[in-house]
Amino acid sequence: MPRSVNHVASKAKRTRILKLTKGYFGARKNVWTVAKNTWEKGLTYAYRDRKNKKRTFRALWIQRINAAARMEGLSYSVLMGLLHKEGIEINRKVLADLAVNNPEAFKAIVDKVK
Repeated sequence: MPRSVNHVASKAKRTRILKLTKGYFGARKNVWTVAKNTWEKGLTYAYRDRKNKKRTFRALWIQRINAAARMEGLSYSVLMGLLHKEGIEINRKVLADLAVNNPEAFKAIVDKVK
């Protein structure tokens, strides 16, 4: 009996991955094995960098809060300690946004905890 392969499905799979690698350099965009490896490695980079994005944004927020707190005569760690002691639950993202876009509100929070 002849060997049966579902060429329609396998070709569709290859076409789908080759479409995803469109724009890559050299053989990475049109040679099936190279494109497949590149695409798979790209997925691992995407997974890793979703975690790194959170890390770098948190670091940015801390730097912004620290800069604004030092203008008010406090350091970042002292400010966060005072906020915790007063029971003010405000996250770093919002606090950094206030420090940059609404300095009066940030100053009001600092004055409340001093």
